[in-house]
Amino acid sequence: MFAVVTLLTLAIGIGANTAIFSVLDGVLLKPLPYPHAEQLIAIDHRAPGVNMEHAGEAPFLYYIEREQNRTVQDVGMWTGDSLAVTGAAEPQRVDGVDITQGVLPILGAKPFLGRLFLQADDSPGAPQTVILSYAYWQAHFGGDRSAIGRTIVADSRPMQIIGVLPAEFRFLDMQPALFLPMQHDRSKTFLGQFSFQALARLKPGVSLAQASADAARLIPVALDSFAPFPGYSREMFKQAGIAPNFVPLKDNIVGDVGGVLWILMAVIGIVLVIACANVANLLLVRTEGRQQELAIRAALGAGWGRIARDLFAESVMLGLFGGVLGLALAYGAIRWLVALAPANLPRLADIGIDAPVLLFTLAAALLAGLLFGAIPVLKYAGPRVAATLRSGGRSLSYSKERHRARSTLVVVQVALAMLLLIGSGLMIRTFRTLRNVQPGFTDPEQVLTMGVYIPDNQVKDPVQAIHMQQNTLDKIAALPGVQSAALSSTVPMDNGGWHDLIFAEDHAYTDSKIPPLRRYRFISPGLLKTMGNSLVAGRDFTWTDVYGMRPVALVSENLARELWQNPANAIGKRIRENLKGKLREIVGVVRDERDDGVNQEAPTIAYWPLMMDEFAGNKPFAQRGGNIVVRSSRTGSSGFVQDISKAVWSVNPDLPLANVRTMREVYDKSMTRTSFALVMLALAGAMALLLGLVGIYGVISYSVSQRRREIGIRMALGSPQTDVTRLFLWDGLRLSGIGVACGLAAAAASTRLMSSLLFHVSPLDPLTYIGVACALVAAAALASFLPALRATRIDPVDALRAE
Repeated sequence: MFAVVTLLTLAIGIGANTAIFSVLDGVLLKPLPYPHAEQLIAIDHRAPGVNMEHAGEAPFLYYIEREQNRTVQDVGMWTGDSLAVTGAAEPQRVDGVDITQGVLPILGAKPFLGRLFLQADDSPGAPQTVILSYAYWQAHFGGDRSAIGRTIVADSRPMQIIGVLPAEFRFLDMQPALFLPMQHDRSKTFLGQFSFQALARLKPGVSLAQASADAARLIPVALDSFAPFPGYSREMFKQAGIAPNFVPLKDNIVGDVGGVLWILMAVIGIVLVIACANVANLLLVRTEGRQQELAIRAALGAGWGRIARDLFAESVMLGLFGGVLGLALAYGAIRWLVALAPANLPRLADIGIDAPVLLFTLAAALLAGLLFGAIPVLKYAGPRVAATLRSGGRSLSYSKERHRARSTLVVVQVALAMLLLIGSGLMIRTFRTLRNVQPGFTDPEQVLTMGVYIPDNQVKDPVQAIHMQQNTLDKIAALPGVQSAALSSTVPMDNGGWHDLIFAEDHAYTDSKIPPLRRYRFISPGLLKTMGNSLVAGRDFTWTDVYGMRPVALVSENLARELWQNPANAIGKRIRENLKGKLREIVGVVRDERDDGVNQEAPTIAYWPLMMDEFAGNKPFAQRGGNIVVRSSRTGSSGFVQDISKAVWSVNPDLPLANVRTMREVYDKSMTRTSFALVMLALAGAMALLLGLVGIYGVISYSVSQRRREIGIRMALGSPQTDVTRLFLWDGLRLSGIGVACGLAAAAASTRLMSSLLFHVSPLDPLTYIGVACALVAAAALASFLPALRATRIDPVDALRAE
């Protein structure tokens, strides 16, 4: 039983540490799977003049950076895409990526079949070519090598397959099925258009700082090399303060998840320390039973080193066996985590059990064995074994000195459990606070969203494309159980959208005074009702507005307050997208939406109709793609998506649906970072609490067994059972009270490290601290009461006869 309890305790502690380290190693420590990955950088820019920290890349910067830089071997630009592949039984929407010719060579990609893009493929007007991912080639062509040279139809365009990438190639942290040449036209490039991403490979010996300085040198060159977009001036772009914001490519992929993982690693490390303290207590009991043996061995000439070596051998062996069991638990936990695929956890494919993880497990097992083995070694293998031999008679009563080490270990366990439980409590409070934030839509489980896009080479006339969208919405709205259907260019919390400027007619602007960026959303009539949002003032769009191309717009409540102090004052005001654009009358003010997640402030948004006579240089403008949004009580029923698909295909048989999900899924995805940290901290806190309570129970239970003679004498002299119960209950509460006090002090000093994970909750939140302390003391009282109750059932005669 000793071995079973010890090994299970160690397996939990070591297994949890191995699992978290494998995540940490796969996400943060491993290099990217590209040749000389340390040379790869992500090209990004900031524009403090318009409050933009991550503007991305723009074609006008890309061309100058590629042509005139002195520090990088090449620059590649790319953007995500979604394509409708037709020609099979049903249209299918697949993920793709549009790339310039240099992207794949920069990443060191070699074709498995065929070839990569040439500059001719990436030239405007060139015949459309495509490269397939290995997985898509296997799934749709059965691994047929004759696929090279064949044609697929995507977005109603024939594309010749020229290559297949190898199975091991991964494009950053994405899984695109198709790679297409961007074919961007340099002659049609204007200042602006920050809607792309880029990467580059540094020249050997060049640092990131040198590349950033070189890029800063080229920004004025780029600003003078291209004309501003109609309605803007060159001076406005200069006032935006565009500057390079280069980072290593791995940092760009990983994002800010590193801080969370290091916190979790520290938390799980504390669990292992608690587990070691628990095992040390068990070993103390075991070693106490061997005191006579150890004393006799010492008397026969065994030195301190020999005895210590034997005791360490046993503890290290237990640690190694616990490590093997922990490795098995970690393997299962990692498989579960990868299958769960948290949305905010990058590089999932790199997480697994490999050589560094095995070495870490071995080190953790050896360290644990030495750690929990050191306490009995220091206590019982020292030169005082002769005194132990003399004082070990059966007639002696319980020794407080013997119990001190075990009590100290319990205090440590309770203190660390208190620290972890406070962390869990703070995350629970954060989660509850986030859940109470109004996101800007209601009943998200009844709202279904799906992506659609009508390519212009399928339906050239923009008016006809909008008619097709309305007919599609009408068909869906006619389905049983559907309350309403609408269309939006993006849905809240989906990390998408168009950012640009808004100019109000009654505000003065100059080239040196430009407004901050706003978010654009193109919506159909009825979207607010479908999403469960509402108007603060004014009215919604109508289809008459859309087809009549009336100059109307909606704005968010916070934008109305910023510009006109009161939402009602915004009605009738006029705005435009640039200084030469058409003025559009604000007809409604929309309640704010938490577009970047409930933990972020609601952005200012301008809402535009799906079709306008002119917009951002397009005459006419039509929003051809976006998300169909359906409100229905049938979202959870089987066959509902198929009914919607049939309704869509009855209007356009070549229009596939992509990324079908409920707004509840979108909402939960936006909270993944918080929920992931909450679950991990809660599991760590639960393990710590369980181990801490087991420690208290063990100490009190052992105390009862060692003090049977004392208990018998007390009860023989007439001591009430309640006094005996109170005696041992007080011991447990004293230990837990000291542990709670130490844990409170440790939490007050360390929980500030969690500030980035908290939302409207102080790291010193008194409600959490008091609640956790009371709960832990109550649990400790219960753990102490059970062995204390057993003490009252000792028969005094049997206890004294046994002595």
